[in-house]
Amino acid sequence: MKGLLFKSKPKTPVELVRQTRDLLMYTQRNSDIRESKREEKMMELSKTMRDLKCVLYGNGQSEPVSDACSQLTQEFFREDTLRLLINMLPKLNLEARKDATQVVANLQRQQVQSRLIACDYLEANIDLMDILVAGYENIELALHYGTMLRECIRHQSVARYVLESEHVKKFFDYIQLPNFDIAADAAATFKELLTRHKSTVAEFLSKNYDWFFAEYNSKLLESSNYITRRQAIKLLGDILLDRSNAAVMTRYVSSRDNLRILMNLLRESSKSIQIEAFHVFKLFAANKNKPSDIVSILIANRSKLLRLFADFKTDKEDEQFEADKAQVVKEIAALETKELS
Repeated sequence: MKGLLFKSKPKTPVELVRQTRDLLMYTQRNSDIRESKREEKMMELSKTMRDLKCVLYGNGQSEPVSDACSQLTQEFFREDTLRLLINMLPKLNLEARKDATQVVANLQRQQVQSRLIACDYLEANIDLMDILVAGYENIELALHYGTMLRECIRHQSVARYVLESEHVKKFFDYIQLPNFDIAADAAATFKELLTRHKSTVAEFLSKNYDWFFAEYNSKLLESSNYITRRQAIKLLGDILLDRSNAAVMTRYVSSRDNLRILMNLLRESSKSIQIEAFHVFKLFAANKNKPSDIVSILIANRSKLLRLFADFKTDKEDEQFEADKAQVVKEIAALETKELS
């Protein structure tokens, strides 16, 4: 009975955030505290992170309560808790890092009075993106920072900042890091940056066309790594086939260097790379205003291309693919007719 009387009542969402902030500030300030005290504070911090996650995600028995989520979100972004958490992430144990990552991810989607206040906070603290992007260089933290970064760039203004900064160039190297999991995570973030916010992406590609596609071709499409090439050609198709990038697509398919790279990818032994390359190659063939050097290359390689497409099939029946292939063959044959007439 006595135990029940003195059982502490659960903390409110606001109290939980304040406790988290106090613990983060304490461990940040007191870097030379004795080991046993540090361990005690880290255990407390791990518990509060777990409790924050329970408020936002529910605990398995009950769903999250919107009012509690709203209170927690408001308090979290009222002061610099996110900055503290990102800076202190290296000090947390693995479970606390996982919980912290999930908390930060969830908070990007929480609305307070119909506003995504995480977006307002990040716009005012945009330098945090510098820390998250550079996190790919830390093998222990890369996946945590990568997950946080992907959630933060759900906000268009934040994605624009990353695209317009020098950071975007780093992704060409991060995608090819020797650690497979980190490289794959960086590739997922790169794809998100280049596909989520249509108008921002179209503006970025138009402004940065020359250097961006020079890097994309040489570092990704012509990479010696099979997985890098496969991901890159798939993403290129997604970018060029998006209507909002029509002007960029027209420019891309007017380049003989780009056509040469695509024709090399069509000859790959990998079926999946061949298929993805075809989806980009068909844009060259379908272009009604082909430059003369593109026409010359297609005619010079006509017989090889027609032989290739004669045996070109997907693993599953795909009517759209067959229709596209028939159209490409027709376009190439028509070029021959024009040339002979």
